Amino acid sequence: MKKKSIIDLGRDTVDAYRAKKKLPLTVVLDNVRSLNNIGSIFRTSDAFLVERLMLCGITATPPSVEIHKTALGAEESVEWQYFASMAECLEALRREGYTVCVLEQVEGSVALQDFRPERGRRYAIVAGHEVHGVSQEAVDAADVCLEIPQCGTKHSLNVSVSTGLALWHFFIGLGGQNGAGGLGVGCDL
Repeated sequence: MKKKSIIDLGRDTVDAYRAKKKLPLTVVLDNVRSLNNIGSIFRTSDAFLVERLMLCGITATPPSVEIHKTALGAEESVEWQYFASMAECLEALRREGYTVCVLEQVEGSVALQDFRPERGRRYAIVAGHEVHGVSQEAVDAADVCLEIPQCGTKHSLNVSVSTGLALWHFFIGLGGQNGAGGLGVGCDL
């Protein structure tokens, strides 16, 4: 096997990426404090054709050298909006018809692998603060709370890791990969 070069990967320009059809999926960051985590989520959102990021509360916004370190330019390709409060963000999501999916360990949560995103619906995945998780306000407003089962001693994942797992689940479930019953979006893998 030979590693693929940049040319082999066929990387899009920012303009070409922005013109691509995106999945009906938005990521909401609820008071995420680490700029490295924010940058990582931008980069993962770029990889999985996320419509946009909604950055709330203390979540930092581009331009930022620290966000850029892990985003590697994805803060330029992925659309984003800032909201001073989760309430303001949740109100916007409701107006736009999103199903709000909170990533959090709560009573009555649904295991991520058991959740089946439906084509034709718009989804928002809410990820939260590195220590305190998603706010109770967001949990209370959720249509569904999704939990990633874990078997170790920590029972928590880094916010960028948990968001990445959820994005992959939605990417496959919504047909983002060519040949997955697709929406006509995606990439050739």
